[in-house]
Amino acid sequence: MTVTERLLEAARPVWERYYTHPFVLGIRNGDLPREKFRHYVVQDYFYLTEYAKVFAVGLAKARSAETMELFSYFIHAIGHVEQNLHMGYFAEFNLASEDLSKVPVSLANLSYTSYMLRVAYEGGEVDTLVAILACALSYEHIALNMIEAKPDCTDDPFYGAWISQYASQLYHDDNQRLVAVIDRLAADWPEEELERLERIFVACARYELGFWDMGWNRDL
Repeated sequence: MTVTERLLEAARPVWERYYTHPFVLGIRNGDLPREKFRHYVVQDYFYLTEYAKVFAVGLAKARSAETMELFSYFIHAIGHVEQNLHMGYFAEFNLASEDLSKVPVSLANLSYTSYMLRVAYEGGEVDTLVAILACALSYEHIALNMIEAKPDCTDDPFYGAWISQYASQLYHDDNQRLVAVIDRLAADWPEEELERLERIFVACARYELGFWDMGWNRDL
């Protein structure tokens, strides 16, 4: 079992709840109320801003040219790929930058990003990568699960773009880069260190579930 396979196994009880979450099912079936998605996409935009900072801390902690390039690549991808998806939805909702400035960051969002940043500041490059991984992998798994259950969900005129991006080959390839580096760097770590990585990953998986709750309930 690789390190990332071990992490996924540890988080499985939480992970499997994503697929039946009403927010996720609403995206898949195309019937999620738009106001719920509007709340989510604004909060996710705020989240991605902090998420990029986690990669930036990882860049400062990087111990090789390979991991420096990896962190740098993802900082660029967040700003030019994922954020572009959000901008498209902001246009759908007629949201301008001044509208976003009036929205508070939800407590679920603030807690999650603060935890990831704490892990990055206190730990090393692998800790940072593991904190990032739950978000990165869960979105891919969720999107692929949607397509498996409802193959035409990518044709939805509103939610199809969201599903397609996270089920794309590019997104998968990016995730595999993260997985490969974690598996290589932590392959020979002692048990106590691997258990610590499990705790980080499971905590972030739980925060991911809380983020879906936040979207569904429109919590602040």
